[in-house]
Amino acid sequence: MSKTKYDVDLCIIGAGSAGLSIASGAAQLGRSVVLFEAGEMGGDCLNSGCVPSKAILKAGKIAQSRREGEAFGIKPAKVEIDFEKVKAHIQDVIETIAPVDSQERFEGLGCIVIREFASFKDEQTVVSEKTEVRAKRFVIATGSRASAPPIPGLADVDFLTNEDIFTVPELPKHLLIIGAGPIGLEMGQTFRRLGSDVTIVDIAAPLGRSEPEHAKVLVSALEKEGVMFYAPAQTKIIRQVKGKNKRIEIELESGEILQGSHLLVAAGRKPLVDGLGLENAGVTYDRHGIDTDASLRTSNKRIYAAGDIVKGMGGLTHAAGFHAGQIIKNFYFMPPVIGRALSKATTNRMPAVIYTEPELASIGMTEAEAKDKGIDYKAVHWDYEENDRAIAERHTAGGAKIIVGKDKKILGGSVVGDYAGETIHMLSVAMTNGVKISGLAQIISPYPTRSEVVKRAASSYYTETIFGPKAKKLAGLWTKFH
Repeated sequence: MSKTKYDVDLCIIGAGSAGLSIASGAAQLGRSVVLFEAGEMGGDCLNSGCVPSKAILKAGKIAQSRREGEAFGIKPAKVEIDFEKVKAHIQDVIETIAPVDSQERFEGLGCIVIREFASFKDEQTVVSEKTEVRAKRFVIATGSRASAPPIPGLADVDFLTNEDIFTVPELPKHLLIIGAGPIGLEMGQTFRRLGSDVTIVDIAAPLGRSEPEHAKVLVSALEKEGVMFYAPAQTKIIRQVKGKNKRIEIELESGEILQGSHLLVAAGRKPLVDGLGLENAGVTYDRHGIDTDASLRTSNKRIYAAGDIVKGMGGLTHAAGFHAGQIIKNFYFMPPVIGRALSKATTNRMPAVIYTEPELASIGMTEAEAKDKGIDYKAVHWDYEENDRAIAERHTAGGAKIIVGKDKKILGGSVVGDYAGETIHMLSVAMTNGVKISGLAQIISPYPTRSEVVKRAASSYYTETIFGPKAKKLAGLWTKFH
């Protein structure tokens, strides 16, 4: 059977966050676009990532709020969980958002959407079962999926990942989690709040890349709710015990055996590069993803990559969106001059948030990274214990930390506490626009708000200057003339 052939401006493989944004932008600019997607439109984020995870997190928060009213004079209630309705809530959220990512919408924009697996035939041709596409440019945006660490016995047991944890038939009685990163902590806290016993195991300490004092606040909050941590801990073997008392067992090198009803693997992700025929297209890659330059162009100058598949530059949905914006800019808004510099997609200001309670948000360098690089810096802090809104709401754990360079520019920061993911926007705006620490210190913050901790932390940079011995001496001098 002969294939249907297309010759277009742009061919995109993958209809996740990056691919959809690029397709939408190009189509609205009048470009001819072919978009391949063999799985579900919307990719991981919509179907098994950000959207369902935030939906179930909210269910857990509602359950927990009913248990914590005593300090406010409200009698705590016994919480009853209808797990089927929780899953229905998740599915309803997905279905509400899905039309924005649907095949029908993108066909309405003018895209040719082909629901088949695609691969490169050669350096300028992509083929699927029924289609052959030649294009001026290509974008690979196939994303990533959960990876399983090489733990003895893991391949022989039934385990869950983010792809099926939201549709698990029954609420786990005891959920074992491999991985003390963002996904492990979010799901650990949520399933604990929904009624599961939860044990988290990791070879490393939780959140090793975060500011340690802020990571400690988050881990302590989960422990207080009953989440058990074995991290760092070395796993010797994982096995499945079948029969009447079916269970999963994790045996640690210490000899301790952990038992649970279900196992969630949340220990990293791997880019989806297999089967794409990248060798045929002259695209350099390895198991960590596709090699690109700073503008996301691969070793084949016709082909770009975006999102999780880009080696060392993906991993977040908003990173994929940022990549999409840079690609559209380079394709259609930069002058076609030979040797021109393309807009770069690299950034030292990509924020990240762990959506637990408390939330932990970060951006840019940590203090440890600044120290390792030999950078002259100053770290300033402000805690929620001194924030009136946090005191009124009785959630005073955490605070803000800002890393300031010698030139008073902001190198990075971290916020842990309620709504930290919203508060980190202040540092993101400042870093994007080159606002120095003095600019943050001069913000007029509405009172009382949690985000005031950023202003107070910034103001503390000048405490010695304003209230030190020299300032006191100057103030005394000026009083003689007033």
